[in-house]
Amino acid sequence: MSPAILESARQLADAEPGDSSMNFREKTAWLNVIAMAAAYALYFGLLLSGHPAGREVFPMLWLFGSIAIAHAVTVIIGTIILSAQAPKSERVRADERDRAIRRRGATAGYYVLLVGMMVVGVYLPFVESGVPVANAGLFAIVLAELVNSVVVLISYRRGWHG
Repeated sequence: MSPAILESARQLADAEPGDSSMNFREKTAWLNVIAMAAAYALYFGLLLSGHPAGREVFPMLWLFGSIAIAHAVTVIIGTIILSAQAPKSERVRADERDRAIRRRGATAGYYVLLVGMMVVGVYLPFVESGVPVANAGLFAIVLAELVNSVVVLISYRRGWHG
């Protein structure tokens, strides 16, 4: 058993009942979920309200690019701030548990993405064309990434037992 797992187990054993402290990786997962939900809720909310990005290519590319850049900048700045506040012991490389939790989240996200892409690639071309199909694909990608992050958060909160 690696020293990182032993340290994690020691921290869990020392935690008080009801202790809601989070480690660095869980904090960054929360940061990603909140930033992603805010950014893409804005994007898809604008589309639903009739923004030209829902009908035309250039406005779609411009709006999506702006939202994606804002999301990335938010996550980068937030991660830098969280890194500066976290003790060095929490910022070590991911251990086996962290990697297993990431794999679990990626697997769940993969299945969501698979179903979304089947809908986008098999069904939507018969009922829509162009920009709505592209936006449906973007929605599937965002939803898959949100599922990935939420599964990671649940795994950290409820514990991962392999």
